[in-house]
Parts: sequence; C-alpha cells; structure tokens
Amino acid sequence: MRIAAYHNLHSGGALRTLSEQVRRLSAGHDLALFTLTTAALADVGGVPVRVFPFRPGPELRRPFGRLNRAVRTADLVRLVRVNRRVAHTIDAEGFDVVLVHPCRFAQAPPLLRYLRTPSVYYCHEPLRRLHEPPVPRPYLRRSRVRRGLDRVDPAIRLYHTLLQRNDRTATRAATRVLVNSRFTQANVRRIYGVEAHVCRHGIDTDRFRPLGLARDGFVLSVGALTPYKGFDLLIEGLACLPAAVRPPLRLICNYAEPQEQTYLEGLAADRRVDLMVRIGVENGELMAAYNRAVLVAYTPHREPLGLVPLEAMACATPVVGVDEGGVRETVLHGRTGLRVPRDPRALAKAIGDLMEYPERAGQMGRAGRRWVVEAWDWEGAVRDLLRHLGVVASDV
Repeated sequence: MRIAAYHNLHSGGALRTLSEQVRRLSAGHDLALFTLTTAALADVGGVPVRVFPFRPGPELRRPFGRLNRAVRTADLVRLVRVNRRVAHTIDAEGFDVVLVHPCRFAQAPPLLRYLRTPSVYYCHEPLRRLHEPPVPRPYLRRSRVRRGLDRVDPAIRLYHTLLQRNDRTATRAATRVLVNSRFTQANVRRIYGVEAHVCRHGIDTDRFRPLGLARDGFVLSVGALTPYKGFDLLIEGLACLPAAVRPPLRLICNYAEPQEQTYLEGLAADRRVDLMVRIGVENGELMAAYNRAVLVAYTPHREPLGLVPLEAMACATPVVGVDEGGVRETVLHGRTGLRVPRDPRALAKAIGDLMEYPERAGQMGRAGRRWVVEAWDWEGAVRDLLRHLGVVASDV
C-alpha cells in the first residue's frame, strides 16, 4: 500500500508510538510522513518527511494577557488553512490511506475534515481539557473579579467553541478511529458518538529491557510535569512512610509546566520528601533509571493508556499504579505490580510492602517482563494496525 502519515505532536509517548508505527510500516509499504514545523522530530529512519510551515502567535504578557485567547483563535484559523493544504497535497499524490495522529494545538487534526483519501485516526485521547474538570491547584485559583471576566469574555468563548467544534467534526470525519484502550474507547463513544476500534499498542522490548543494573532504592515516575500526571499524590504518599525508610522520588519528564514544577518542589520540601526532577533526558538515562529504580509509581488522572507502566515492566521493574483509566488494562494487580485507590496512605502501603519484600518485587518485575513480551509486542501491534489500514483502503 501507499500510506501517508500525519502528525503535529510534541515529545512524549504519542510521538514514540507514531515513530514505531511509521518505521515498522515502511518496511513493507511505500510510506511518507507529513508534518508541521511545530511538531517534535519523529524518529522514522529513512522515511521521507514533508514539513509544512506553521508558526503560532506570541504569548502576550500583562497587561495584554487577556488578548491571548484572540491570538489562539487566530492561530486555530491559520492551522485549519495549513491543514487544508496538507490534505490537498496528500490527495493529489494518490495515497491509498492516511494514518493520522493528533495535533498539539487542536487534538483531532483539521485535515481530517478535508481529506478525500480514506483516513485512519489514531486517537490517543479526547480533547481532555474541554471534557474533564481541571485538576485543582492553588496556583490556578482565580480572583472573583477574574472569574467574572472569564465568564463574559467573548474571546474565550469563541476560542473554546471553535476548538471543540473542530475536534468533534474532525474526529467524526475520519473513515475509522482507532484507540489505545477500552477506557479511551468508552470516552470516544461518550464524547464524539463514534464507535472506535481498540488497536493494541506495542513496546520495543529490545530497547526497554533488563540491563542487569543494581537497584538504587529510589522510586521513579515518568511523564510530562503537568497536574494531570498526579505527581503530588506520589509526594503525599511517600510522606506517609516513616522518614527512616522513605525512598527518594525521581521524576523524569519530557516537558514541565513551570508553575507545576515550583508547586511540586515546594510540596516535597514541606513534606520532607527527597525529590529530584530531570527534564528532557536522553534515552540511555531513561533506560538506566527504569532499571535502577526499586519500583515505578504511576498515578495520573484518568490516563488513557499509559506507556510508562509497560516500559517499566519491560525492564522487569514492578509498578505501583492508581486503579483507574488505562492503568487497569496494563498493570496486572498482584502479578506485575499493585493497583491502589487514589489515596496517599494506600499508595504508601503498596510502596512500603514492595520495598520490605524485595523477593516479591523481583517476582513481579520478572512477571511484568513476560507479560509485555507476550501481549504488547510491536510485531503484533503493527499487524493489527495494518489490518485496519487495509480494510479502510479497500472500502473505497
């Protein structure tokens, strides 16, 4: 098949997924990747990449901050235009099918609305900030005056209306929507009225593997430094452990919101938790951290799937995860790790138990490695993806 792929992703798990899919599909098919200048660089080997220019407007500071929504609205209008050009280019080049990944600004890329070529949209998650309540943070509290202004500000209403309308119409315009978990499937059905197909994910178990390194006694968590990742629960949970046995917490993040980092560092200092944050590390450091950690703790809010537990288990490291979202589909409770309620004391008990009984932690780590190798291999995942692409291409 002739396959076009498109994305406008920032760094992180979704970009790693796109890179693996594109590289592996290109081994047996004619494939080209289309993207924008705002996208993070995907590791796609020798696959040809076509980059279209797009530059968002500046972020305005006080006293002009209230104009930012108007700037973002103008960005969205220009984004739609450049996506239309990409769609016309793809259509003109006679591809059989287009594999579409999300946009960092619009979630569902607007080009889905303009493609005449059959399309498969890999929806990692819905547009969560418009469909889920925000995670409470003290630095997000607004004054009564500001809350009143926000409610009547036409620029905010217009931006949210256009953003939500594009995300919904673009998602519904895809020939087929794929998702990464049953949890995301249910959310896509509820939010968009679309019956998506679960397409199994993959983990590179040659890359994420046991390295034979000694465990260093720290707890590791990985992910973007944002409120949705729930790192505050890890700090509160570790603070429940006696100081004499309290492990250090290490966070490895592809991206950090400055206010969230300041908040977490202050919280850790107040709770006397030894916290170290590393941002934008190389792959080698990430692999070593997965292998040296005594366990990986993972407590995001309503995570669609969560690659972090799978990567940790592939490295034979046990996982303590919150019992919600896609974590329920990746961590086998009592076998490859432990799932707990969103409660600091429950989290502390699970972490403490695995630290007190290293033999049990080791057994879970080895079972996790077997689970990922058997059920989350990339070869099977790409076969599943290719089946969906073939069905869509042949239904023209």
